[in-house]
Formats: sequence, C-alpha cells, structure tokens
Amino acid sequence: MDRITQLKAFLQASPGDNFLRHALALEYIKLGDDNTARSIFEEILTQSPAYIGSYYHLAKLLERTGDTPAAIAWYEKGMEAAKQAGDKHAFGELRSAYEELTF
Repeated sequence: MDRITQLKAFLQASPGDNFLRHALALEYIKLGDDNTARSIFEEILTQSPAYIGSYYHLAKLLERTGDTPAAIAWYEKGMEAAKQAGDKHAFGELRSAYEELTF
C-alpha cells in the first residue's frame, strides 16, 4: 500500500487529524501535485489556524510555484499564529523565509 492510500485510510478513521492531513499534503508535493497539496494545506489552516506547521509548507509551495503575494500573506499569517502560540522556533523560521522572500 502506498503512503497516500495509507494516509487516506487513516484519515477515514480520524478525518480531523491535522497531522495526517499535513502528511498527506507533503506526499502530494513529493508527487508534484501542488494543487492538491495547496488545497489540503489551505483547508487545514482555514479549519485550524493554530496548526502552525502548515503555514511554512504552504508558503514555500506558493513561493516555488510563483505566487509570491500569496506566499507572503501566508508567511504573515503564520508569524502571527506562531506569536500567539508562543512558538518562537516556528516564528523564527517563518520570519526568516519571509525576509528572504521580501528583502
């Protein structure tokens, strides 16, 4: 059983599991299916804005596909979420990627 099939099976049992959904999005990136990955990341962050790990990966995907304005917006949202959560490490990673893109 491939990883996507396996993750989808786990998600049937736990459809709201953000860790599993995030992992599924990463698998789609590996396959080059950025549109599906983007949809999954956006769904996670719309439903669970405190799931900080997905901000970086979504913004990097957008950056890689040339949607710089959207990448900047997601980095900014991620920095705000990380700040609110007190996650200095995530905030630093997001800020570093944001600054590299904007300066």
